[in-house]
Amino acid sequence: MHLAEVADLARQDAADGVQQQIVAAVIDVDGQVLLVRRRATDSRGGEWEFPGGKVDPGEDLNTALHREVVEETGMRIAEITGYLGAFDYTAQRGTYNRQHTWSVIVASADEVHLTEHDAYAWVAAADEYPLSADLEALLDKYFQS
Repeated sequence: MHLAEVADLARQDAADGVQQQIVAAVIDVDGQVLLVRRRATDSRGGEWEFPGGKVDPGEDLNTALHREVVEETGMRIAEITGYLGAFDYTAQRGTYNRQHTWSVIVASADEVHLTEHDAYAWVAAADEYPLSADLEALLDKYFQS
């Protein structure tokens, strides 16, 4: 996805009244995808998800994706291989969020260094761990492509 297309996503989010943009990465290493589990004390504690997080004010989606992957896993994105789509949800505090998800390849996956999650797993199918319907659909789409 070119930077102009990423900018189009941001413009559409603004037009749709999205209050918080979220980015997430489907990190593939040898046909397996990384899932991370939220700490029990976090909002939505215990849920499995893709590494990612909030886009900071003034930050573009691409920059946020790279930053969030490093912050949450210690890994660096070598290549963004595709845009998997977006879904909307309302956060517990009532914020209207839109999560954009990309497939990525990391420079090295020797070790995962968690900072905001309490567990991780590498999966080869969408049904190996309980995921929200939105995340499961994105993962199914990814594995079928």
